[in-house]
Amino acid sequence: MTLGPRAKFFEEFWPEFSKILGLVLVGLLLMPGVAFACALPPSVILTLPTGLYIAAAALTVALTGVLGAIVHRLPVMAPHLMWEHRVILPEALTSYLAFLVFLGLVFVGFYGERDPMHNLMTLVFWTVVWIAVPLGSMALGNIWRIINPWTGPVRIARTLLGRTKGIGLSRLDHWPAVLFYFGFAWFQMVSLYPDDPAVLAKVGLGYWLVIFVLAVLEGEGWLERGEFLTVLFGMIARVSPFWLQVAAGRSRLMRGWPGAQVVAMPGLSASAVVFVSLALAAVTFDGLSETFWWQALIGQNPLEPVGRSAVMAENTAGLLGVWWLTLGLILAMVMLGRKISGRLPTGKIVLPFLAIAAGYHAAHYLVMLLTAGQYTLAALNDPFLQGDSWLGLPPYFVSFGFLTDPRVMPLIYAAQFASILGAHLLAVVLGLKLAMQGTRPLAHLPMTGLMVLYTVLGLWLLSTARTG
Repeated sequence: MTLGPRAKFFEEFWPEFSKILGLVLVGLLLMPGVAFACALPPSVILTLPTGLYIAAAALTVALTGVLGAIVHRLPVMAPHLMWEHRVILPEALTSYLAFLVFLGLVFVGFYGERDPMHNLMTLVFWTVVWIAVPLGSMALGNIWRIINPWTGPVRIARTLLGRTKGIGLSRLDHWPAVLFYFGFAWFQMVSLYPDDPAVLAKVGLGYWLVIFVLAVLEGEGWLERGEFLTVLFGMIARVSPFWLQVAAGRSRLMRGWPGAQVVAMPGLSASAVVFVSLALAAVTFDGLSETFWWQALIGQNPLEPVGRSAVMAENTAGLLGVWWLTLGLILAMVMLGRKISGRLPTGKIVLPFLAIAAGYHAAHYLVMLLTAGQYTLAALNDPFLQGDSWLGLPPYFVSFGFLTDPRVMPLIYAAQFASILGAHLLAVVLGLKLAMQGTRPLAHLPMTGLMVLYTVLGLWLLSTARTG
């Protein structure tokens, strides 16, 4: 008996989709009471005509769907070789050096200044690792692959132990990364001690040890599926117009249209689809949880914040709810597209959302980079608060005055606007490239409609009143 498209859909995704419920429940039971959180997300209330921005962006994305009529005339996203050379610095070496830097930051977290705005553990993680590295990866390729702190130590440990085989963790595909990412998102948005350097050092070191042990048992290749930072930054880097290919001791620098790597990717597995939905939902809820709208919804006065401890249950439920809603909407649009044309592979049609995830990450954390980044430069320039100038920078005062400058804020919002709009336009083009061959011209419209809604939501989150 031949299964219909709907039956095939549930047969393929529902068994895997349901596994995440158990993983999340286990993760919640194992979570410690203290954890990560964003540093310095400032409150900015814009007085710009943001309604016009949002309407124009939504209309632009909607009109882009018309490209479906000329999909075969879109540019060919083929890679081109720019430069080839033997490997100068092996990834194992750069990774091991990054591991030593990580240990130094952990030491500073435990024994340095308790003020998070003067402690490099907090500042380097939130501004360099969580913001600057993915932003750089969007432009220059996967930087994290070179500086992740596991590859070198894992390779050394496996060599010394004589391990050449794994223990079967690869069969779990991306589910461990989904669990770790959800835990991180909970740490970032719900936990009670967001900026304590000692807490960040303790949790960071604990996470490193867990991943190190698992990677030694399974092999360093497992990091590409099981470690959430490696998975997330690797996915975001796929939109870069430049990337590095390393094989047989040779490095090849490639270039192509933004998203050329996405077009060449195989379809995402069920667990990878869930991971992408979580990446979108985490950034969305990070912005939503600070809005006056959300505070009113959970019964709080945004002008008199009660602190995180009073709303932990509400924010946990909100994070889960936004995640399930995001995943449900994506899969629902896939099903609608299949009703129009039964030849839409789910794993392929979700790939364009990698561009949206990258654009959201850049837009959402831009202001944080401009604010907390000043503290980071100051701490790197004078790490021991002795009046030193390690970076050669003159003494300066950290200032947030630009957030009230009527000449600067329109430029910042324009950059955020361009990031989100550009990401959605790229996502539409990628969706057309991936889905239109052999399908009916209208098959892409449900997913394009969802992208229009995401455009409106993303820009509204950036412009609405927030508590900070």
